[in-house]
Amino acid sequence: MSNTLSPQQAKVLTCSDGVIHGARVDKSGAALVEHLTNAGFDVVEHRVTADGTGNVAAALTEMTDQFAGLVVSTGGTGFAPRDQTPEGTQSVIEREAPGLAEARRPCNPLGRLSRGRAGIRGSACIVHTPGSTNGWR
Repeated sequence: MSNTLSPQQAKVLTCSDGVIHGARVDKSGAALVEHLTNAGFDVVEHRVTADGTGNVAAALTEMTDQFAGLVVSTGGTGFAPRDQTPEGTQSVIEREAPGLAEARRPCNPLGRLSRGRAGIRGSACIVHTPGSTNGWR
């Protein structure tokens, strides 16, 4: 029997109209994948979805179905009209975990400008981060 533990699995979801339409490079998603990998997670998926409640909810539903791990989203947590990641998440989570969203706010001043949401769906934990490469550090 091996004494080594398997790494926890994680998935990353970038929520951005700009990335979907090719107007912006997904720097925050790539940085988040790198950060999670360096922290010992096995990042098994990284996808991009357009902003908006329905798009985010659909992506999170697919990503959490039959998944026991961490799903971290980046982007769509600000004040622009299409920044609806928290609303999309609210529609799919079964139990909220507000302490997770609040715990990251003091990490960076940009976190205070973000509307965070965190919770559990099935066996997956969903956490949001701002769409900045420095907003979640």
